Amino acid sequence: MRLLQLFILIPLFISCKQENKPLTAQQIIDKTIENAGGEIYEAATIKFTFRDIKYSSQRKNGAFKLTRTIIDSLGETQDILTNSNFERFANGTKLSLADSTASIYSNSLNSVLYFVQLPYGLNAPAVNKELVGETEIDGKKYFEIKVTFGQEGGGVDHEDIYMYWIAQDDFTVDYLAYKFYTGKGGIRFRKAYNPRMVNGIRFVDYKNYKVEPWESVDMQTVDELFEAGKLELLSEIKTEDVTVNYSNRGN
Repeated sequence: MRLLQLFILIPLFISCKQENKPLTAQQIIDKTIENAGGEIYEAATIKFTFRDIKYSSQRKNGAFKLTRTIIDSLGETQDILTNSNFERFANGTKLSLADSTASIYSNSLNSVLYFVQLPYGLNAPAVNKELVGETEIDGKKYFEIKVTFGQEGGGVDHEDIYMYWIAQDDFTVDYLAYKFYTGKGGIRFRKAYNPRMVNGIRFVDYKNYKVEPWESVDMQTVDELFEAGKLELLSEIKTEDVTVNYSNRGN
């Protein structure tokens, strides 16, 4: 009888040890993406308005099409970014752009979609993820994930460094920070607010803060500066009129 009890307890002991095994950065990101929409992203058409400009994202079987439509006194300007190229149209006429100019437009378009669709994108091939610690913000426990980018596939800003504070209880990105080197460089810290699910995908808005001076700041401590009230609020980043549909699913 004692042997039988021992054999029963052994798998239970092994199971408990597996459950208590620390999560890796990859597992944390996987859970966070799944919680925010998961595979739904891969078949979704997402439309929204940001600062009075209309954006859309269409994905199907790994292919994507990102668009931005600007309407002003000159008429309509539309940018289209796909896996293969970038195009700009003015009132329906395709413009001839220098590579450097096209790169600026495509990067700005991709950047808006990147932030709006976070955490989707954190499993891209060029993304390097590292669990660098755990902390508490406003009494809530977080994983601290550092993200860097490989030069190949990482874009012109591949030297930028990101930090994500992911809630340990529900795997949501509640805070993020990034260090950039374009222009004069700097660090921005964002606090997510107004979380909502739109047809299966999670969206948030952000309060956007400036870190100054920033050159010697350790990215992992930006949350401490925030809690100490040492960051300057620059803006609120609101994503409006969000719609999600799945017309591409299964096609």
